[in-house]
Amino acid sequence: MGHGVRHVLARGLALVCLVLGMASCTELPQPPLVVGINTWVGYDPLVLARDRGLTDAEHLKVVELLSSAEALRHLRNGLLDAAGLTLDEALRLVDSGFDARIVALLDTSAGADVVVAAPRITHLKKLRGERIAVEDATVGTLMLERLLRKADLRQEDVTVVRMDATLHLTALLSERVAAAVSYAPIDGPIRALGYRPVFDSREMPGQIVDVLVVRGSVLRERPAAVDALLGAWASGLNVMQLDPPGAAASLAPGTDLTPAQYQAVQGGLRFYTPTESLSMLTGSPPPLALQGGEVARLLVELGLLRSRPNWAALIDTAPAMRARNAVPLP
Repeated sequence: MGHGVRHVLARGLALVCLVLGMASCTELPQPPLVVGINTWVGYDPLVLARDRGLTDAEHLKVVELLSSAEALRHLRNGLLDAAGLTLDEALRLVDSGFDARIVALLDTSAGADVVVAAPRITHLKKLRGERIAVEDATVGTLMLERLLRKADLRQEDVTVVRMDATLHLTALLSERVAAAVSYAPIDGPIRALGYRPVFDSREMPGQIVDVLVVRGSVLRERPAAVDALLGAWASGLNVMQLDPPGAAASLAPGTDLTPAQYQAVQGGLRFYTPTESLSMLTGSPPPLALQGGEVARLLVELGLLRSRPNWAALIDTAPAMRARNAVPLP
């Protein structure tokens, strides 16, 4: 082979390598992180951030779903990158082998979950021998356990009737049940008809918690998108806390509540600030492990968890730490 031919081939090879090198250095644009939330007031700071233009559409897409069951299904099927879930749902998801982490605590029920009873139930002891409507969900079961403990009753002292919370009013009116484990805003019409609260989540602080869960692969490969998610939550929460009436006016139409009713429902929640959330997720063990221990214990007893959670593996504080280091957290 002559020197001229070798020179031409070498130049051609160099050109190919240059083109391939340039292609490898050109990153394809990443799709936005998709976070799914059900229609629950506790997740509304994300809705508010989206609707007020406080989110970066290139990095984040907030999707509202009908239920947490739908959010879990879409998360498992790869249609969501993150989701707002109750703590028990997050524990069960990870226990099933799904690779996800809790990156933030969002809110805790402080009266939003309530047991309502017929007027004739003048004290908790009178629930003995009665039928109690309870949704087939961990939160309802946990509320029932705490109710019975306070009443000094055992499970066999009452009859549990499993039914959707939307059916509780009809069951109470027909006297099929004497009490129901309900929650806001579903309990509003029930209480308006004279059924009175006999127990609520203020008596079990920190045990009914909403958390933000992100897929492990997204945490590893797309940290900027996760940062945008936490930033959107913080921005929406800030607006909600600075202007509660304005936020209620914006969000109430999507919940079939009046702004006044919306604010009343929010009164049964306590939102975690980013600083409080990070504090709850940090430590050995983190405070969340102590606070959520009763939930985990109940899930194990019910056969819904194979074992107690490994809290260190369940939590990822890196996104919140980055947010704290970038700007002072409220």
